[in-house]
Amino acid sequence: MNPIDKALFHILQRCGLIAILRGVQPHEVVAIGHALYDAGFRIIEVPLNSPEPLASIRALRDALPADCLVGAGTVLSIDAVADVAAAGGQIIVMPHSDPDVIRAARAAGMACAPGVATLTEAYAALAAGANMLKLFPAEALPPHVLKAWRAVITPPMALVPVGGIVPESIAPYAAAGASGFGLGSALYRPGDQPPEVAHKAAAFARAWQASFGTAPATA
Repeated sequence: MNPIDKALFHILQRCGLIAILRGVQPHEVVAIGHALYDAGFRIIEVPLNSPEPLASIRALRDALPADCLVGAGTVLSIDAVADVAAAGGQIIVMPHSDPDVIRAARAAGMACAPGVATLTEAYAALAAGANMLKLFPAEALPPHVLKAWRAVITPPMALVPVGGIVPESIAPYAAAGASGFGLGSALYRPGDQPPEVAHKAAAFARAWQASFGTAPATA
């Protein structure tokens, strides 16, 4: 396990809430990142279809403490992996499960969470080196499906539902065996100010603690 893999493992044990800042801009990302960090979030993702995403990734990595992993989402190609690595990214999140992209991320020393919707995709992603599986879209993979997957993909491999997750989603997925959650528009929408993001982050943190019994670390 490399240091980023170890950090990811420990973060998921404490608070597996992943902030997806789709549409965030570099001039605002640091203040939003601090609001999330103070609420206990330790993984922050900037999708590559955001404005100047690499600048935002670099700004977050420079500004936040070392115990917070920063990376990119909507990573579609090997070239994009290299760009994220050059910006200081530590985790690659994908909407799909291209094994070449997974292998490139792992070769660069980054954690990788490919998107999977079937067990066939999941096992192919694991064979390529994925160390977290993004169940996407979660709306098509409800808790009873995740529970069935858990019969054959056992912990510590992380299963992380993404798509349409709200605080009320946490408990049923937790009971089914989820390891964490990718949080998008229910946590952050373009234009949201740090106090608003902090308020929504706190609601997710409370839901996490109620379901998992561990309180997110706070700054």
